[in-house]
Amino acid sequence: MKKLLLALLVVPALSLAADAKKKEAAKPDPKVVAEGAKLFTDRTCWSCHGKDAKTPIMPAYPKLAGQNAEYAERQMLDIKSGTRANGNSAAMKGVMGLVNEAEIKAIAVYLSSLQ
Repeated sequence: MKKLLLALLVVPALSLAADAKKKEAAKPDPKVVAEGAKLFTDRTCWSCHGKDAKTPIMPAYPKLAGQNAEYAERQMLDIKSGTRANGNSAAMKGVMGLVNEAEIKAIAVYLSSLQ
């Protein structure tokens, strides 16, 4: 009975500790976030998606703040390569020519860091 009680108390505590470590490990590198923020401005991403990445100039343009980094990166890479050619991707194609894959990754990390 004591072992069962101990297990009922210890297992949730270990789970919480593991969750805290995962969240800490998941935080993006502040240098990459800063680089992505600079690129978001320098490559004029803000001109369509808003300076806060939440207020696009047209309702059809996506709000990017808080987007999953892997998803955002994949979309940008697909637009750059021409794999994605639907919706507003034609407008993005020219902008994607201004960034390389490492810069796309940094922008995606920055966007994911926004609330």
